[in-house]
Amino acid sequence: MFSLSKSVAVAGLTAAVLAAPLSPALAAPAQAPRPKLVVVISIDQFGASLFEQYRADFHGGLGRLARQGTVYPSGYQSHGMTETCPGHSTLLTGKSPNKTGIVANDFYDLTTGQKTYCLADPSVTLANEPSGGGRLVSPKLLMADTYGDWLKAVSPASRVYAVSGKDRGAINMAGHHADGVFWLETRFGMTTWVEPGQDAKARLAPVAAFNARLVADQKTHPFTWTYGDKRCATLEDDYVTGGRAWRAALPRPAPKDAAAATDDLSVSPYTDRVILDAAQMLRDQFKLGDGDATDVLAISLSATDFIGHRFGSKGPEMCDHLMRLDDRLGVFLDSLDKVKGQVLVVLAADHGGSDFPERLAQQGYDAGRVPPVQWLKDLNAAVRGQLQLAYDPLVQAGGIESLYVVGADGKAPTAVDHARITAAALAILAKRPEVFAAYDAGALVTAAPPPKGTPPDEISVAERMRRSAYPGRVGDILVAFQPYQTPASAGATYVASHGSPWNYDRRVPILFWWKGGPARERVLPIETVDIAPTLAAVTGVPVPADVDGRCLPLGAGPGC
Repeated sequence: MFSLSKSVAVAGLTAAVLAAPLSPALAAPAQAPRPKLVVVISIDQFGASLFEQYRADFHGGLGRLARQGTVYPSGYQSHGMTETCPGHSTLLTGKSPNKTGIVANDFYDLTTGQKTYCLADPSVTLANEPSGGGRLVSPKLLMADTYGDWLKAVSPASRVYAVSGKDRGAINMAGHHADGVFWLETRFGMTTWVEPGQDAKARLAPVAAFNARLVADQKTHPFTWTYGDKRCATLEDDYVTGGRAWRAALPRPAPKDAAAATDDLSVSPYTDRVILDAAQMLRDQFKLGDGDATDVLAISLSATDFIGHRFGSKGPEMCDHLMRLDDRLGVFLDSLDKVKGQVLVVLAADHGGSDFPERLAQQGYDAGRVPPVQWLKDLNAAVRGQLQLAYDPLVQAGGIESLYVVGADGKAPTAVDHARITAAALAILAKRPEVFAAYDAGALVTAAPPPKGTPPDEISVAERMRRSAYPGRVGDILVAFQPYQTPASAGATYVASHGSPWNYDRRVPILFWWKGGPARERVLPIETVDIAPTLAAVTGVPVPADVDGRCLPLGAGPGC
């Protein structure tokens, strides 16, 4: 079961074949949808390998989309730095991170010498902490408009709402002019940002009653993560990561304190259950899709990413979570039967992911870790020695894949120093066995793109990294580590990662579903930037000229 044998793999393939029409001549011509509600769902870290592994076992919402929808099993995040913030920024803008400006979860500001969060906005406060505190965020640093923004520009009556387990999931999908953008603070409920002059209570009004019920429910019916599907227990095993011995199994050991209890609750199926509850509440409260205008509901489900980082992607924890998510998503799709207008559902992911390297190594893969702190220390020592510097000239903000060249004050160096430090570092990195390639970001920015029509799985690693290179935010040197080499140390709450330019981090499923629509399997690759132009086509919305994506035909024939 769960693709642990060749027979299950064959069964999954059979299910995929049976989901497709037997003959185009026998099928009625597919009519493109004309939705009044567009629901866009991102499952964080839901790589194509996870979709393929469990596809035959999905019988709820994921199963419905996979068997009744238009399925692209090979969608691609086309950029190289495959993290949450940039991945979400591509889903509804139609643009790669080199145009959205969201290159990583964090970047280094060379003008201030400070690490900066991808959506940082110190001018705002949080609705749950109106006096200050918390991570202050807004869409200010998103340098592109979303499909929701395009829609509202031509249809002011349209409503756009977004919910997520993370601020960067909700904000990047909602854009700049949404009616409500909310994300989960586990022990508080849904929150949002508050701009100067706005009232925090008013900003939270749409979710106030929901939050009250959520907090009360946590006290009276606390969530305990045990097996919802006992078949997942067959994946239990013992591991050692980062010198820590632990067992992959449910239930998890009891938390040591209140902070650990909150963290455990977040890193469980509870998070996605709450987000889908919130999405259903907003749909019903605002009657999205019931009027003449087209509305948008963006949903970012974060638990798969939380669980993948903490437990890896191939154990009993991920198995049980996905079975629960499949069930709960089915309940959500059932709730959309109340919508008066047609509903179009799109499902994709912000990125994929590989399993933790210790388990991959047991399976015969040449997998390992690159300890980031020591690695950067050694690289700085080599550059310092070669150039006779008295300080470390390279810093990182969110990961050693993106290195910034700095002066002695931690800020931008002179042009001469920048050139000599960059050249020295690139020469050293070219000889490091754990490095596939290192790139001068300045050269990438000015490089010509590949010929139009180049499939996303065929573009070079250099081109993937170019699509992550937004001047002023991306590092001066971009590093692609060898496949299955994870540039992260293992900790008690972090064993697996993503962020590489390799296809296991880039390849994600993309599914389109509407009631009565055709079941189709389209195996050739597409890109996540194709989603927004496709939605625009079926809702009659103009598309900006500089998008990177293209419209995909959802009706009969090759055109949109």
